[in-house]
Amino acid sequence: MSDIKGFKGRYKFLSNFYDSEVPYEGRKYKTAEAAFQAAKTHDEKIKDTFELIYNPANAKRFGRAVELRGDWADVKDSIMYNIVLSKFTHNTHLREKLLDTGDSYIEKQILGVILTGEFVRERVIIRWVKF
Repeated sequence: MSDIKGFKGRYKFLSNFYDSEVPYEGRKYKTAEAAFQAAKTHDEKIKDTFELIYNPANAKRFGRAVELRGDWADVKDSIMYNIVLSKFTHNTHLREKLLDTGDSYIEKQILGVILTGEFVRERVIIRWVKF
């Protein structure tokens, strides 16, 4: 299979902005983006708000305004991994689409960071690579 660079068209489902319920830490978010933004804080009332946000761009915008938890820099990569894993574990139709990518190299560039992922034996492996 060919490389997948960008989460558009038939690969839009790979995006954290894709409309798919994501259970995380006992809550259900409308998108992986909302789950990730909610994980930035320990404030339960703010997390309640993120559960209600349908628009991932709004979740991202609201997430920029929350006070970050003290350990955010240390835990954000593992949190992203677990949220993406939850997305594809919980949504079997998306998991099947991911499996259909075979051994394709998957990459998404986001603001100076390249996110790469490989699907290996029913595990999603994500690395953040700075350039």
